[in-house]
Amino acid sequence: MNELNLIYPMFAMVILTTVVLVKLFRSRVRAVKEQKISAAYFRTYQGESEPESTIKLSRHFSNVFEAPVLFYVVSLAAMITNHATLPMFTLAWLYVLLRALHAFVHIGGNRIGKRIQVYMASWAVLLLMWVYLTVNVATA
Repeated sequence: MNELNLIYPMFAMVILTTVVLVKLFRSRVRAVKEQKISAAYFRTYQGESEPESTIKLSRHFSNVFEAPVLFYVVSLAAMITNHATLPMFTLAWLYVLLRALHAFVHIGGNRIGKRIQVYMASWAVLLLMWVYLTVNVATA
């Protein structure tokens, strides 16, 4: 078995996405129970203002389907092209760690400066993954 299989960091991203989804669902149920918003709002997402607690989680849930799509693609491409090497494996786990930290900052205290730093660091790692793979495929 290949110890450097990128399926593990990809699965970790799926778990992170699932955690955000569960938190989002629970916050929406709580908001309805506390009458901060009506359940009818969620039919069309119109007519009321969603509470900040659910907006933040909703936005973050969308966020885990944006850049991470490129992470899944580069990870799969590295495995398919047999370039799932130690540097790629390390970058993949670093990306997941940064995305988890970004979720913690965003869903937690939401300190904008810290959030931007972590977000941009995750983008830099993602770009490094793509550059590393592209160079290795081009020179193979």
